[in-house]
Amino acid sequence: MSAPNLPPTLEVRKLRTHFFTPDGVLPAVDDVSLSVGRGRILGLVGESGSGKSVTGFSILGMVDAPGRIVGGEILFQGRDLVQMSRTELRELQGNRIAMIFQDPMMTLNPVLKVEAQMVDAVLAHSKVGRQAARELARDTLGMMGIASPEERLQAYPHQLSGGMRQRVAIAIALLHKPDLIIADEPTTALDVTIQAQILSEVQKLARQHGTSLIWITHDLSVVAGLADEVAVMYAGRIVEQGAVDAVLDAPLHPYTQGLIGSLPSNNRRGSRLRQIPGMTPNLLHLPPTCAFAARCERVSQQCLTAPALSEPLAGRLVRCFHPAQYESKVPQHA
Repeated sequence: MSAPNLPPTLEVRKLRTHFFTPDGVLPAVDDVSLSVGRGRILGLVGESGSGKSVTGFSILGMVDAPGRIVGGEILFQGRDLVQMSRTELRELQGNRIAMIFQDPMMTLNPVLKVEAQMVDAVLAHSKVGRQAARELARDTLGMMGIASPEERLQAYPHQLSGGMRQRVAIAIALLHKPDLIIADEPTTALDVTIQAQILSEVQKLARQHGTSLIWITHDLSVVAGLADEVAVMYAGRIVEQGAVDAVLDAPLHPYTQGLIGSLPSNNRRGSRLRQIPGMTPNLLHLPPTCAFAARCERVSQQCLTAPALSEPLAGRLVRCFHPAQYESKVPQHA
């Protein structure tokens, strides 16, 4: 648990990341604020194109041209990552801050054995001998449920299955027990048994070592079993945020309600799956209205202007003029 007298491991304030394209400026992340306390897990959810992955890349300073951060602060243990030099960022990346990518080959070098990559990752940030680094690499592979870790250390990435490559990439991220991990849908391609094992390991890492975690996903069932808090993104903005149980049990924003309502488990067997009507708006041509207005059943004249984040319930943030009323179901703070 995060100690109340400690600042959050990560605090993002009014982050804006835009892409400057020949067709115009695309606000992929627009006025996003969030925080993650020590040992806490935040689920960042939304459809493809909602801005959740760009948020993760922005935190790590990995946004490439034509994109760039145009506003806001990203405070990691009180230090603003936006103002850091590339050298300072490199000292943190892979050491105190790690990222797990959806594609493991963004982490793995195809021409180097797993052992070389993992040992070099250890030696880059730790003053230990090569044998100790190798033992740490082997033990971390075992922690990820990889059978015969000694043999896997001698393999090249192409000799491993896709799921095995992903587990190796996750193991590399966990080598230094970082203070912050940003995971971008890393278990999507894994079978449910291995996925459950990895989720259990990252939860254990958060509890035992105080590691903070942002888990980026479109899978609400994963967030339900993993996260402490959840932030729902739509069209580059957070539209709802709060404790995971409160948000999933009693969603306030119509978009969050639509995501939950479209889950197969929430639909009658044999019946057609419920879907959110319409399409995500083109971020290059966002209207001045609420971004969800064209798809919303509760739209009104008031929605012709863009809503700000409000707190209709204690600890619950929502970007909506007409949030659902669940006061009786969500406990208020004293």
